[in-house]
Order: sequence, then structure tokens, then C-alpha cells
Amino acid sequence: MSGFERYLTVWVGLAMAAGVMLGLVAPGLIAAIAAAEVARVNLVVAVLIWAMVYPMMVGVDPTSLGQVARQPRGLAITLVVNWLIKPFSMAALAVLFFEGVFADLIAPADAQQYIAGLILLGAAPCTAMVFVWSQLTKGDESYTLLQVSVNDVVMVFAFAPLVAFLLGVTDIVVPWETLVLSVLLFVALPLAAGLLTRRRLGSEARIAAFQGRVKPWSILGLIATVVILFGLQGRVIVERPMVIGLIAVPIILQSYGIFAVAYAAAWLLKVPHRIAAPCALIGTSNFFELAVAVAISLFGLNSGAALATVVGVLVEVPVMLSLVALANRTRARFT
Repeated sequence: MSGFERYLTVWVGLAMAAGVMLGLVAPGLIAAIAAAEVARVNLVVAVLIWAMVYPMMVGVDPTSLGQVARQPRGLAITLVVNWLIKPFSMAALAVLFFEGVFADLIAPADAQQYIAGLILLGAAPCTAMVFVWSQLTKGDESYTLLQVSVNDVVMVFAFAPLVAFLLGVTDIVVPWETLVLSVLLFVALPLAAGLLTRRRLGSEARIAAFQGRVKPWSILGLIATVVILFGLQGRVIVERPMVIGLIAVPIILQSYGIFAVAYAAAWLLKVPHRIAAPCALIGTSNFFELAVAVAISLFGLNSGAALATVVGVLVEVPVMLSLVALANRTRARFT
């Protein structure tokens, strides 16, 4: 893990501060960026999201799908946690806190937006960063690739209906056309482009070298997106700074809770630690790039939903590093 990646939370925090300042000093510039939309998709952010997502999709190896029979229990835990538990637990926690615990602190309209953003986070399991967490826990790289590849394939078909269902349950109106368009733009097409790139590059060495060259653009895309989002939310954040902490509470509880469920299940099913650790971490982490993109497309750049997804970015790195440390300390408990 590079120094830049290790301190991603610091860079995101600095980007948040820069965005707030830019929104207060140059609101016209942020407004012009927000106005660059076609079919409710912001063109500036769409380019930045592609810069984030495309390098990750190049790492998806379709040949790994043939290894499903290898350690099926680890893959089963990943799929059950990612698609049958995590989205629903995140939605439940979001409703619990923003319609219950924090009801007196947040306006109802804002609460609905934050709930929507958290639902988008919960329905998008991690892709790229899980390779970092797997490496730090001495995980099986081939099996981690298998888990990510299967998750991405499932995501193409399951993300839109799952999000629509959960948003509908929480009485949030879902523009289906925009949701489907977002999945096509930010999941299906980048995945197709990544597979085509892998085919053209050929060898694993060339693929790895290419990913190394384009990876910095992924981080820069994330940082630039955060600046824009917080530029739009600058005045709200200055007036109500506690909202960031309130959004972070259910995200943190969800992260540690999901890790505990997946890690305990792997231990009970006697899954080897080199598979159990990534298996638990992939469900705990989020594909926040997709969540940010869909939140912007569905609810707008200056929405509370978009703000909630970015808070997920801020929280994720320190939480995940603490879970990596826990996984490493408990390695001896696994067979």
C-alpha cells in the first residue's frame, strides 16, 4: 500500500476543506459545473467517475469465474453478506438513526436524502480497494480476484433493482430511467471497457503495468469529485458541521457489524484465513465510486444523498485499516 493510499482519509479531508472554501469563495464556478448535465447525468462528474472506475475494471479477470468450485464456502459467505445482508442492514441502520435517534437534529427532507445515500453505499460492495486489504492480510490474491469478479458480474444485474426496492421501502421516489442509465454508464460500460483493455494488452505483466500508469488518475478523480461535492455543500456544512459526524455513525456501526458477521461465519465454516480475511473485508468495504456516481445522477450534485456517499469515503480508510489489524492479530485462530 503506497503512502498516498495509506493516508487517503487525510487527502479526502483536505479535499473536503478545499471544496467548502471553493464553494464559499467561488460559488459561480461550482454552479457552472453543476449545470453541465445531460439526462440528469453531470458530464464533469461522469468523466471523473470513469477515471475512478475504469482502472479497477481492468483488474477484473473473467477467467477467474471458472474457479467458483474452489473453496465455495468463502465465495458463498461473500455473496450472502454482500447481497442478502449488507444492503438491508445499512438501510435499517439509516432509517433507525435518521428517522429515530437523530430525528430531532435533522429536517425530515434532509434525513430522507441521507438515508438514500447510505442505501446506495450499502448496495455497492467493494472492488479495487479490497485488493489492498487482501494484500495487507496476506490473503489469497487469486481467490480475491475471483470474489471481486463474481461481485462485479452480480452488480451489473442486481444493483439497480436492489436499490430501487430499498429506496421504495423507505418511501423515496426512484427515477428508474436514471438509475438504470447510471448502472449502464458506471458499471456495465466500464466493465466492458476493462475487459476489452485486458484482451488487447494480453499478458498479466502488461495489464499490471497499465494499471500502474492509470491508477493515479483514479485517485485524482476521487479527490476532484470530493472537492466539487463539498463545494456545493459548503454553506450547509459551515452552518451545520455536525451533520458529517451524524452520517458517519451508522456507516461505522455497519462496517464493524458486517465484518463481525462475515469473519465469524468464515471461522465457523473453517475457511482458511487467507480466504476468510478478504472474504470479510470485501463485504465491509464499499464501492463508493459507484455510490457517489449514482447519488449524483439520481438526486443531484448538491443533494444530501451525494454528501452521505462522500462521508463514506472519509470513514472507510481508517475503519478498514483497523479491521486489517484485527484480522492479522486473529490469524492463529483459523486452521
